[in-house]
Amino acid sequence: QVQLVESGGGLVQAGESLRLSCAASERTVSSLRMGWFRHNPGKEREFVAAISSRGEFSLYADSVRGRFTVSRDNAKNTVYLQMNSLKPEDTAVYYCAARDGSLSRVPENYNYWGQGTQVTVSS
Repeated sequence: QVQLVESGGGLVQAGESLRLSCAASERTVSSLRMGWFRHNPGKEREFVAAISSRGEFSLYADSVRGRFTVSRDNAKNTVYLQMNSLKPEDTAVYYCAARDGSLSRVPENYNYWGQGTQVTVSS
């Protein structure tokens, strides 16, 4: 079992930055692929980024590529999402997730989920 806890969300203005953290407990995540997703009411959960178990590979949604960076520190059992040049359309609840399989953009492929952290970007 993996417990995931996100933190770092908040209210910022367009153009500013935030760094989200996802801390894992109960089980080391060093063997897991980690993903970030976001969700707004009435919409489907949207893939944001994913990172391989040792951090050598990453995937990004087209909407965030070049602005967001996913990274991980397996010694701290933590995954990060650095979000720069934020836009109002980035407003959402952000979730981290973990899976045993290969990198994936599909939320249904992830086995473990955090509770989410709200990110609000004002114009």
